[in-house]
Amino acid sequence: MLLPLACWALAGAAWAKLPPPTPEAAAKAAESAARAKWSGQVDAYRLCQVQDRIAARFGQPRPAGAAPLPACVDPGPFSYTPPEQKPIEASAAHSPPGNATSPPSTGAPTPPTATR
Repeated sequence: MLLPLACWALAGAAWAKLPPPTPEAAAKAAESAARAKWSGQVDAYRLCQVQDRIAARFGQPRPAGAAPLPACVDPGPFSYTPPEQKPIEASAAHSPPGNATSPPSTGAPTPPTATR
């Protein structure tokens, strides 16, 4: 009884210490997610085709005033275009532009402000 609980606690601690994924791993995960989404669309397309064949064989004729059903949409072949990667210099993720006019801190303590 305690062994599964201990394993679960240790697994949680190990999971918390994992480093963030590398850009390559993140790109691979994004491609995998896109492939899974496409696979779901292909499955829906095939299901739609089967439902149409079954309805044509066993279904009742549609009334004259009924709204038309949407056609099955073929998702086409899988294609993935990764998002464009910006270099660090162009992403503005590091320092603000321009030269520094003063040091980041003077080392002198700031006087406390009066509050009422």
